[in-house]
Amino acid sequence: MNSLKIGNIKLKNKLFLAPMVDVTDCAFRLLCREQGVAMAYTEMIYIKAILHENEPTKKLMTIGGKLDQPLGLQITGNNVLEFNKFSKLSVLQNYDLIDINCGCPSAKIVGNEAGSYLLKTPDKIADMIRVLKNEGFIVTAKIRLGFKNNNVLEVSKKIEKAGADLLTIHTRTAEQRSSEKPDWSWISRVKHEVGIPIVGNGGVVNGKTASDMLDIADGAMIASAAIGNPLIFREILKYLKNGKEKEITKKERVSSFQDYITLAEKYKVFDMGRVKYLGANFLKGFDGASQARNDFMKLKNIEEIRNFVKLLC
Repeated sequence: MNSLKIGNIKLKNKLFLAPMVDVTDCAFRLLCREQGVAMAYTEMIYIKAILHENEPTKKLMTIGGKLDQPLGLQITGNNVLEFNKFSKLSVLQNYDLIDINCGCPSAKIVGNEAGSYLLKTPDKIADMIRVLKNEGFIVTAKIRLGFKNNNVLEVSKKIEKAGADLLTIHTRTAEQRSSEKPDWSWISRVKHEVGIPIVGNGGVVNGKTASDMLDIADGAMIASAAIGNPLIFREILKYLKNGKEKEITKKERVSSFQDYITLAEKYKVFDMGRVKYLGANFLKGFDGASQARNDFMKLKNIEEIRNFVKLLC
């Protein structure tokens, strides 16, 4: 598998961990990096929160040392003037690149005219990219096929013209549900029109789908299939090498969750709500998993969680 470059960053392979709210903190990213993923991001952060420098936002921006690289800071916003202020922050130098989220469909983000709402105004996306490029940053963007209507070709061309170094395309519109099949045909159409690397996102859930995505895109981004399953990257890399992947065992899943808790404490990002959400996803795919999840959700503190996971192992 040939390597991929983003600006002057050379990746060790073409697998990307999607930025996901309440998932991709530094502890979870480190687990995925141990399993071979090449590129990862913070979860999406609204730039107003970064400008206000509040403590919860600083926690979301925590970096897990040199092992947590290369790392993209994923942001969203709706105001180019705020991007000007943001671009001058010294903390940005801690990240290898900045990724602008133009794809989040959540009602809260769209209500603030950010995330996928930006697809309605491609020129604004281009202006945001130019602001960051003018400050010397490597800049990427993550988009969908459109908000309601498909305008992916127009948006992609403007993103390239603004100077972006890479583009990730989630191959559904903002209004489409995750249960609807993604339309990968648009990746080939965009690649025919623009010259920057294109990463495909949506429907990559195992070695076979990752291989199929890499037949048409420069990189494959894994999102929901990685939640509670960092080992998916190990198995995808195996498949890309020899066409085989094996089922992940209960012991491996539970051990990974145990490692997550340890790392979350080490880097001071432990959050009970997040641990409950991720734990419910780690505890899947084995006999007795349903009962284990039910018992797990009743736990009240970190000590109970530690003891419970130790018994499961």
